[in-house]
Amino acid sequence: MLVIETTITHGTLRSLVAAGTALGAEVVGAVDGWTVVIHHGRVSQTLTAQRGEPRSFRKFETVVAYLKTLGITELRVKTAGFVPADAGRKPGDKRGELASERMKRAHEAAAHDKWFREQVEQALAEADAPDAEPSIPHAEVKKRMAARRAELLTRMGRDR
Repeated sequence: MLVIETTITHGTLRSLVAAGTALGAEVVGAVDGWTVVIHHGRVSQTLTAQRGEPRSFRKFETVVAYLKTLGITELRVKTAGFVPADAGRKPGDKRGELASERMKRAHEAAAHDKWFREQVEQALAEADAPDAEPSIPHAEVKKRMAARRAELLTRMGRDR
């Protein structure tokens, strides 16, 4: 009895292309993305992800680029089942805007982090320079800290 798999993995698809097998590719619209069905001979197989479920591509451009890198340059497209990601959103739903705001904040944070690190490096370089003089002499710092410590101990009700 011949058992025909209804799914195909990336590795198997790559091997079929490398072997020169005549293949047909069909990009099928789905809810929130696109799936791929490979036809060879009388067999039709859905491309799967690593965990066995059908591989889904959010953007049409991504699936086309994927197939092209494999060497599959001709395909058929079925759009009947395609539902754009934002089609189910209610008016006023700002999820897309929120994502762009998060990205904007992430870029701002990265820029601030870069600036801060540059400032620290500059300050360390200035402090390590051979001709750098401390802004407050060490003896003065020790004298101030001793006075501060004595003041805090007195506030706590203790003598040294």
